[in-house]
Amino acid sequence: MQRTRIQRGGVNLDVSSNGKQIWVFRWRETRPDGRRAPRKRVIGTLEEYPTKKAAENAARGFRLNLVDRGSVALVQITMKELVNHFSEHEQVDKGEEGRAYSTRDRCESVLNCWILPRWGKTPIDQIRTVAVEEWLRSIPRANGTKSKIRNTMSALYNHAIRWEFTDKNPITGPVRGSGVRQSAKRERIPDLLEVEEFQLLQAELRIRERILVWLDMTLGLRRGELAGLRWEDIHFEELTMMAQRSVVDQVVGKVKTEASKRPIPIDPFIAEDLLLWYRATKYNRPEDYVFATDAQRAGKKRGKQPVWLSKVMSYRIQPVAKRLGIVKRIGWHTFRRTYTSLLHANGEDVKVVQELLRHGSARITMDVYAQAMTPAKRRAQGKVVAMLRDTEKNSS
Repeated sequence: MQRTRIQRGGVNLDVSSNGKQIWVFRWRETRPDGRRAPRKRVIGTLEEYPTKKAAENAARGFRLNLVDRGSVALVQITMKELVNHFSEHEQVDKGEEGRAYSTRDRCESVLNCWILPRWGKTPIDQIRTVAVEEWLRSIPRANGTKSKIRNTMSALYNHAIRWEFTDKNPITGPVRGSGVRQSAKRERIPDLLEVEEFQLLQAELRIRERILVWLDMTLGLRRGELAGLRWEDIHFEELTMMAQRSVVDQVVGKVKTEASKRPIPIDPFIAEDLLLWYRATKYNRPEDYVFATDAQRAGKKRGKQPVWLSKVMSYRIQPVAKRLGIVKRIGWHTFRRTYTSLLHANGEDVKVVQELLRHGSARITMDVYAQAMTPAKRRAQGKVVAMLRDTEKNSS
């Protein structure tokens, strides 16, 4: 790693925010990108060091550390400065090696909405584990949101360690269990659709929406992958599909994981529906999005960008579900979760389910996504009851 160039610095008298006269050790460093950054470290008050010579003597140790170890030995970098540095180096589009746009977007939201307003002015070496834990408890949000805030703060400190701004991460702590304790347990179990509910819903949808829910329900596509699907990604002869890109907020990015790029099998029934849509849509060139927007308000982007799936869900699909008496909270992820649980209920091998969902590990598939469907639970319970009843009959 290329190191920053530093100067020996000097001691000056300054005034603190509370009006006290203080001695400050100041220096400049030239970063690898060529920018010169002013740095400072408070030595003490005028009462503690009555003369500049006394303050210079106190700063001698700082100078030695500055020469031996670099700025990390002295600088009191604030959380805002760390966030800016993190954004410059981690939150940029690095192509295939970087984070997906959706991941970066969620991270920026957490930084701007939660971390910066509370900790922006605080030096990172003054943030304590218990203080962060108490702050998270006070946030009126679900455990999942608070867990994301905790994980984002941990990522910031790992970045600071990598760049030698600090040597510890108070969020994780030095040993297991010593860091910030924040549960990620769901407060509400996500809804799943029963088979009959899905059949009712898709029967009432128009062709575009019907194919959208079929693809999501039977291929397990993520919402960004569904939006980013182009006709050239579908191979009707081989009955396969490739998720090549993810479109989130009309920003085209890479798919979430390496496993996401694996070929996806298409059932012949789904392929027939796709062919119907291919013949019906005006946008069916290989490079066109499968679900391109045809709205006049899209202007010059009409036919060149995908529909906003959040709008399709709220304006086209959820009202139909409500009219049919389906009171569950339905979103695009509902279909992906239901697909996982149906595969599990059918007794499919865990590795097969993982491959179909294109998860990085089977643990995510089973622990996070799969839920036992009510009919399956009833059948399992009935088998136990039948066994127990047979035992009672035999004993009597």
